[in-house]
Amino acid sequence: MSQLAQLSEAEIEERFHISGPTAIQFTLAGYATHKEAFTVQFAEGKEHFLTTLLAVDEENGRLIIDCSGSTDLNRNFAESQRNVFIARPGGIYVQFTCGPAKPITFEKAPAFSLALPKFIMRLQRRDFFRIETPRANPLQFHARLPSDALLTLPAHDISVAGIGLSAGSDHALSPGITLGNCRFALPEDERDVFLKAVVRHVTPQELRAGVTQWRIGLRFEGLPIADEYRLQRYIAQVEHERRELS
Repeated sequence: MSQLAQLSEAEIEERFHISGPTAIQFTLAGYATHKEAFTVQFAEGKEHFLTTLLAVDEENGRLIIDCSGSTDLNRNFAESQRNVFIARPGGIYVQFTCGPAKPITFEKAPAFSLALPKFIMRLQRRDFFRIETPRANPLQFHARLPSDALLTLPAHDISVAGIGLSAGSDHALSPGITLGNCRFALPEDERDVFLKAVVRHVTPQELRAGVTQWRIGLRFEGLPIADEYRLQRYIAQVEHERRELS
């Protein structure tokens, strides 16, 4: 069971949520002052663009953000009813959700205005949750070894920080190896996740009949923020399905 499954909704809210109009305005205004870049996902996660928080309109309870450079994306974004913002200022994962965006002019330039979110979620790297992946149909992790050989191994657990793999004796991996061309597919996602990874540990496990299996831990490197969100969504989905069956 993951750390997330062991926490009540109240504990999750207390530990990771910034709530209340004043605290939310202050936090977002700070990101705007430092011109923090956020990825905003919309159209049920099918579309996204990189934006900057420009200002907080405290009087009207609105967040002002920069437009995309694409006319099509701006048009589709203005029609979206649910918009998820993700960033990592100072190495801290930040996520919040806003409703529909309204096109406006801000400081003589096109921009969008959105109602302030109900809360902001902030997660330190150590707070990311690791889950066991389904055994019946495990995620398959593909990587290119430094020797240029192709490696394909099943995953036994995953978080947005890394992945655990299972292997026999012919895995050719050791701690410290960097895998520069990795990918894996999440169920029902249209595109694979691409990233780099570093081998953190290789641990033998003795099974029945003297068979040795290896547990391999990888740390993700350069995982795009948009893909972190996809992983968070997958992890939440697996946890929800397990709670429904328990």
